[in-house]
Amino acid sequence: MDSRKYIGMDVHQASISIAVSDAAGKVLMECIIETKAATVLEFIQGLRGSLWVAFEEGTSAAWLYDLLKPHVAKVVVCDPRKNALLKAGNKNDRVDARKLSDLLRAGLLTPVYHGESGVRTLRELSRSYLAVSKDLTRVMNRLKAIYRSWAIPCAGQQVYAPRHRAAWLEKLREPGVRRRAEQTYQQLDFLMGIRKETRKELLAESRKHPARELLEQIPRLGPIRVALLIALLQTPHRFRTKRQLWNYCGLGLRTRTSGEYRYTGGHLQHARKPPALRGLNVNHNHDLKNLFKSAATRAGTSKDDPLGEFYQNLLASGMEPPMARLTLARKIAAIALKIWKKGERFDPAKLKQQAA
Repeated sequence: MDSRKYIGMDVHQASISIAVSDAAGKVLMECIIETKAATVLEFIQGLRGSLWVAFEEGTSAAWLYDLLKPHVAKVVVCDPRKNALLKAGNKNDRVDARKLSDLLRAGLLTPVYHGESGVRTLRELSRSYLAVSKDLTRVMNRLKAIYRSWAIPCAGQQVYAPRHRAAWLEKLREPGVRRRAEQTYQQLDFLMGIRKETRKELLAESRKHPARELLEQIPRLGPIRVALLIALLQTPHRFRTKRQLWNYCGLGLRTRTSGEYRYTGGHLQHARKPPALRGLNVNHNHDLKNLFKSAATRAGTSKDDPLGEFYQNLLASGMEPPMARLTLARKIAAIALKIWKKGERFDPAKLKQQAA
């Protein structure tokens, strides 16, 4: 007799709606508990059998995953963007929990990766670094917007430099506007200090991971990009092929095709109709895409390393610069995956002059 139980959880800030069903799909229990560690564990420990749990990715998903993993047979954190079946029919907390239980039992949930607890500190530091970098960019844009609004050209980086600020502030004749610019400079200095400290902690933490030395051999993947890459991917074994990594990074090509087969002389044959391209996939990790594309952009400006030569050869073959940068970004991602998986050293001789 199958003693497996399927538990669907609809998680909210204050409460969790739960539905428990057996292997035959019969609902054994429905309840609402408080979103609290002791309450959740008390509920789980009161159940018997092999427990499978499912809930959607959200604010509390990482906390709940770490809490439940040692106490149940399997935890599935699913992607809400791919749970179209949850949107069909009536919708409330109780119905959603029951649907999650049914979808878990049927194996129809798309999991979101949660794991590698040894990378947790690096992940949190990377989130801090990325967040403060984005905030810093916003403040820099606001500062330039002040000067542009008064028809003052401010191209380049000089407008941010402390030694030139007095001269730039003198250009703002309106006292209120000048005061606003001074306060924006204060925000800029504060965020620059936070980013400097976060960067230092991020690099120190990344040195604890053996993959760092391997990945830093790749041209244009410097210490910061390597630290972010380890934090965002956690492990290369999540991806069986480079195409799976490309899709995760937003570098995978979307194709559309239909009528792939036809009958010729009573035999089924592939029509060999070329698929129509529809750009890159939109459901992806934006930080990873920015990482690989920025590395490709930097490599494309230099001929002094193998990746720069690879890029120049693509241009020489007639490829447009945007497609060449994309191809180079895909190549860098593929090289990083292979080196990290196999523990190999980067060998420029193996960099084939072909599309990634």
